[in-house]
This record gives sequence, C-alpha cells and structure tokens, in this order.
Amino acid sequence: MNTIQLSSNDICFINKAFTKKQAIEAVAKNMIDAHLVKDDYIEAMFDRDNQISTFLGNGIAIPHGTTEKRDSVLQTGIKVLFCPQGINWDEDNNIAYVIIGIAAKANEHLDVLRQLTRAVIAQDTLTRIKAVKNPDELLMILQG
Repeated sequence: MNTIQLSSNDICFINKAFTKKQAIEAVAKNMIDAHLVKDDYIEAMFDRDNQISTFLGNGIAIPHGTTEKRDSVLQTGIKVLFCPQGINWDEDNNIAYVIIGIAAKANEHLDVLRQLTRAVIAQDTLTRIKAVKNPDELLMILQG
C-alpha cells in the first residue's frame, strides 16, 4: 500500500481571516507550486465542494478534485492549511481549522482518509487543534 507522507513542510499557517473560497484557492496554489496538480485542478476542487461538502468533522475539511479531473493530478500528495481563527465551511456552519488539499492519481486518497479517521473521530481532536502553535504539533494530531 502506498501511503502518502506528510511532513511539517507541507503545512502552511494562515494568520488572517479567510473565506472558504480563499482557503481552497490557497491550498490549490500550494499544490500547484509543489507540482502535484495542473492549474485547472482548482476548478475541480470547487466543483467537488459544490457537489458535496468536503467538511470531514472535528474542524477538518478535505477539499479535493472530481474524478473527471484526475488527469490534472501530476503526482499524488497533500498540502495543509492551518487557520487558527477558523473558516465557516458550509451551510451547516461547520468551522474548519485544518484544510487538507488532496491530489490523488487513483484511489490513494482513500489511504489518506483512513489515516485521518483517527484524528477525526478522537473526542479531543478539536480541542487539540485549537491549541496548535506550530506545524509539528498539527502533524502529530493528523498522524493520529
């Protein structure tokens, strides 16, 4: 099984108010800059989020592209934004603090979701996320 490696270098702290649109654009730009995806992948991320909320739970959102745009994925990988002030993510008023942009050539994103499941279901995750001070602390939470 091909697990995606996440390091603190993949985590970007955003210390200002962001909208959901700005957050998706920022994480997509980080993915483009890292040569994970082509420029048009950002539209696929917006398309996916319009189809179904990409809010996972416990302050974590996972914007990613539609399967139709898989050819825009150059290499499987993830980039993370951390927004300590939170972003109103959907009409249910879910607040995202951790935005994980996922690029997957096939079904590798399912491995990422499995890895994140522990963090999402742990009862203290949201409290721990709100206390994060640096990328290494967030990395520990995301790695379960």
